[in-house]
Amino acid sequence: MSNYIIGLTGGIACGKTNLTDALSSVGAPIVDADVVSRTVTADQGAALPALRRAFGDSIFDGEKLNRKALGELVFADEEKRRLLNSLLHPIIIRECERQLKEIPGPAVYSVPLLFECGLEKSCHEVWCAYIPQKEQIKRLRQRDGITAKAALQKIRSQWPTLKKARLSDRVIRTDGSKEESAAIVISMWQETLARISQP
Repeated sequence: MSNYIIGLTGGIACGKTNLTDALSSVGAPIVDADVVSRTVTADQGAALPALRRAFGDSIFDGEKLNRKALGELVFADEEKRRLLNSLLHPIIIRECERQLKEIPGPAVYSVPLLFECGLEKSCHEVWCAYIPQKEQIKRLRQRDGITAKAALQKIRSQWPTLKKARLSDRVIRTDGSKEESAAIVISMWQETLARISQP
């Protein structure tokens, strides 16, 4: 098992992918719950049978999961979103834990719903990517081509980013450029490696 786990979390559209890409570029081992989620819901993924049983054929195009249809279904219905999470989270967490066990040294565990799932307990420290909600809405509208109302609906499906920031050990403001955010998180990683390597 990794001997030092840094939990990386934050709200939707807060730039976590840019941060994990930056960390990966300097050799940081990354276990990314979003990547695992896409894997288990890809063609012939481990989660597909349970999703079909729970939500029916309307979220599938043949054997392939229609992610847009699933998203529209669960973001509009709290009960269905909870059902989806109850199906996916155990599968995703098991796979993430398997990957962490294969990393002997420090690792970054990137989980959007880190606090919601209680996974901060398995981390030595937690970093949070943060931008104000107004900027989240702007980024989501640009990224997904959706209305402000739909963007807010997505944001409200998670804990408020400010709440996550207050519970974290360190907060990374990502409302500057991608390059600035990348430089900040790389510096944090290097500082952490130096700190935990001291006797």
